[in-house]
Amino acid sequence: MTILPKTPSRAAREAAAVVQRSSTSLTLRRLVRDPASLVSMLVIVLIFAFALAAPLIAELTGHGPTEQFRETGLSPAGIPVAPNSEFLLGTDQLGRDMLVRLAYGAQISLLVGVVASLFAAGIGITVGLTAGFFGGATDTVLSRVMDLVMSIPFLLCAIALVSVLGPSLTLSIAVIVFFSWTGLGRVIRGQVLALKHREFVEAARSLGASGFSIMYRDVLPNLIVPILIYTTLMIPSAIVFEATLSFLGLGIVPPTPSWGGMLADAANNSLYLVAWWMVIVPGTALLVTTLSFNLLGDGLRDALDPTSARGGK
Repeated sequence: MTILPKTPSRAAREAAAVVQRSSTSLTLRRLVRDPASLVSMLVIVLIFAFALAAPLIAELTGHGPTEQFRETGLSPAGIPVAPNSEFLLGTDQLGRDMLVRLAYGAQISLLVGVVASLFAAGIGITVGLTAGFFGGATDTVLSRVMDLVMSIPFLLCAIALVSVLGPSLTLSIAVIVFFSWTGLGRVIRGQVLALKHREFVEAARSLGASGFSIMYRDVLPNLIVPILIYTTLMIPSAIVFEATLSFLGLGIVPPTPSWGGMLADAANNSLYLVAWWMVIVPGTALLVTTLSFNLLGDGLRDALDPTSARGGK
């Protein structure tokens, strides 16, 4: 008599098919399920590629970012030329190629946005972590410092600094960092106040770990989620800050191209009334970039927080 092998049950097959996934894998799965996040990531990648390709675009078109083409880039009346086969996005009031200037302006905007956000995040993390963990007088002093920074008018401070030091890229980044770190600092402080009384912190303290060791080895790793989310959301704010400063003549010094400076050129003498592309081109670039980073930040928040309405799907 032949004994046939037993066929595994459905429950056994499903149990064998279960694969344990890491938190990173689960986060990526939630992120790719969100169409808005996928589109925003694709747009951001394209914007970075566009900025990196600025020298190549200048070489292919034969137009430099500050090179003026008064004969072909301006009409006989001195009005900028509309988009055509030579100037794909038109020209500005000096006959400069808008496409080339847009690409080089993207470098400035992304550089300021990323660098300023990273510096601001570093300051906010340090201050918030220190204030929340040590508490007492340290918390009081640092919290009042955050309140003081948040109460200073942004434009008034920028105008005062520029009048003394003069406009520059370094000054723009410094001003943006100064006004951007407080939001993350408050969030980190609140998270640390809740974490410092948890069991794993008490266990580390009972084993003789120092305060700084507990802060950076036990508490800080549990703050990765808010740090990633708020740092991502700070990038579009920094880009808008830079554009505001450049628009007001307080940021990037002309003729270096920047999106805010291009909008200021369009506003001079109301040129946008006869050259709509001078405001539409940089304005659309600024809108698409900031919207993409904001959507990516929202997607990261939903993906990293399984309890959220969208992330839990």
